[in-house]
Amino acid sequence: MRWTYACPHCQAMLNPDETVVLIGECGPHRILLGFHPEPGNYRAFFPPEFELQEGSTWDFSCPVCDRSLVAGAAPDLCALDLATQGVRHRLYFSRTAGEQATFLITAEGISSHGKDSDQHSLEMLELV
Repeated sequence: MRWTYACPHCQAMLNPDETVVLIGECGPHRILLGFHPEPGNYRAFFPPEFELQEGSTWDFSCPVCDRSLVAGAAPDLCALDLATQGVRHRLYFSRTAGEQATFLITAEGISSHGKDSDQHSLEMLELV
């Protein structure tokens, strides 16, 4: 299945290949990060020699418009638009390094992915 990710603000496509590219900031670090596009696959790609500190909280932003992707209604999560077969959905993911929690909001409902997804309240999440 092909997943196409876009910034919820400027609608720029964020995965020109098989990697979702975002800006990540934590403390003194501001880096480009790559994520696997499949919801629930937590493979990530970091710059050479960069070491991720488990449990650290990251701010993610769009590499095109530089706007924050932090979800206003759920500040522990970030939001992206996701399209599959031309249908737009909303995807939320945890900002905490090492935490596996992803939520896909579709017209049919919410699907949760990751071993840590039960640590988040889903009442405030919405499609778009």
